[in-house]
Amino acid sequence: MVKLEGVRRKLGPGVQFHCEDFHASEGVQLALWGPSGCGKSTMLNLISGLLRPDSGVIRIDGKEIQGLKEGQLDEFRAQRVGFVFQTFNLLAPFTALQNVLLGMRFADVLPAKEWKPKATEILERVGLGHRLHAKPATLSVGERQRVAIARALANRPKLIVADEPTGSLDPKTSDAVMDLFLELVREKSLTLLLVTHERSIAERLPDLFDCSRLVEEVAS
Repeated sequence: MVKLEGVRRKLGPGVQFHCEDFHASEGVQLALWGPSGCGKSTMLNLISGLLRPDSGVIRIDGKEIQGLKEGQLDEFRAQRVGFVFQTFNLLAPFTALQNVLLGMRFADVLPAKEWKPKATEILERVGLGHRLHAKPATLSVGERQRVAIARALANRPKLIVADEPTGSLDPKTSDAVMDLFLELVREKSLTLLLVTHERSIAERLPDLFDCSRLVEEVAS
């Protein structure tokens, strides 16, 4: 499902990200673990196409993405990858339902007549059936993350990427959200790459990739 070969990306003067070989099979749930600043978020952004490598090959679901034009990359990402991030990235003027619908409209992988029923169904699945028409400002932090999870899953992507998805949550809410998130991912047999610096979160996933050596010093 995910393959990196000889991938390099300059991060600053004398510093680069370097991943010589990485692969994640379809259906795996894998934690990208390591201390802050070790390159794990850079790796996730390269895999999701939010960053482009300076060199090397990134292959997602059999397709090399590093050479795609911006429009092609946007379309590929919208249809194949679901995003869950620490900051939620919800659009403030829109309701929970509208935030999920906007993601479905952009990806356009399901018939338009199915968008609202499917969006409603997934929001109900994450326990927000009673908050469909609530805007982000009126939702709790945990509820906002549940909307973000629903949005990520709504288009039935093969790959879910999550960058510190519980980093903004208190421990109790974090545990509840992770329980739900992993249940949904496993229920749908999705591939999950989850960035975390917390060993306790990493250990909840079956597989772990140590990112501590991804950033190296190079000659300026």
